[in-house]
Amino acid sequence: MSGKHLNLKLKIWRQSGPQTAGSFVDYQIEVSPDDSFLEMLDELNNKLESEGKEPIAFESDCREGICGTCGLVINGQPHGPIPKIATCQLHMRNFNNGDTIWIEPFRAKAFPVLKDLIVDRSGFDAIMNAGGFISVNTGGVPDANEILIPKEIASASMDAAACIGCGACVAACKNASAMLFVSAKVSQFALLPQGKPERFRRVEKMVKVMDDLGFGSCTNTYACEAECPKGISVTNIARMNREYFLAKVKSKELEV
Repeated sequence: MSGKHLNLKLKIWRQSGPQTAGSFVDYQIEVSPDDSFLEMLDELNNKLESEGKEPIAFESDCREGICGTCGLVINGQPHGPIPKIATCQLHMRNFNNGDTIWIEPFRAKAFPVLKDLIVDRSGFDAIMNAGGFISVNTGGVPDANEILIPKEIASASMDAAACIGCGACVAACKNASAMLFVSAKVSQFALLPQGKPERFRRVEKMVKVMDDLGFGSCTNTYACEAECPKGISVTNIARMNREYFLAKVKSKELEV
C-alpha cells in the first residue's frame, strides 16, 4: 500500500447483454479511502479504458442518494454494509486494505440484467403509471392551509413519499417482492384527503401490475426495511393490504 491508499481485489459481475451468460471478473485497484464507491468504479473504468479494455457498465445520476439509480449488491447486501444509504453514499473508508469486494447487480426476475451492473427497473415505472398519481381539476393554486391535515398524518405520508424507487427491497427479498415500494407509493396518497377519491382503483391497479410483472409475494422477513436506504417502514405493507381488502369488498358491493 502506498501512503493512505487501499489495495483492493474486486470481483465484478460482467455480462454483455440480457441474453448472454455472465460471470465474475477479478480486478485489482488502489484507491483513496475518501473516494465514494462510484468514484472507485470511475477510477477503475479510467484504468480499463487506458488499457484499451471495455469499461464496466453501471448506473448513476444524482450521486446524492436521491434518484435511486445507483443500486448495486455489494458483498451480498443491496447498497453495501452501511444501513440507510444508497450505493453512491458509500465510501471506501468502510473497507480495509486487502479486502475482496464482490459487486453484482440487483437480482430479480422482474429486474433483468441489461449489461454488467445495469438492470431494467422499468417495472417500477409501469406500477407508478398504473396508479401512482392523483387526478385533480386544474385552476388557481389553493391556499396552503385550505385542507387541514393532522401533523402525524402528514408526517406519515411524507415518510412513505421518501421512497426513491431504487429497488433494494426487491433485491433483498428472497421472493423478489416489490411490496415495500408499492405500499410506500400507495400509502403516501391513501393517508391524505387528496388521494381518497381514487384510493380503491389505485391500489387494485398497482397491485395488479406488480403481480403481472412477476414480483414475488411478501416474505415477512423485514429484509426490505433493513436494506431500504430511506428506512421505509413495513407498516406501509400492512396499510396497503388493508386498502386492497377494502377495495375488493367495495368491488363486491358494486356487483350486488
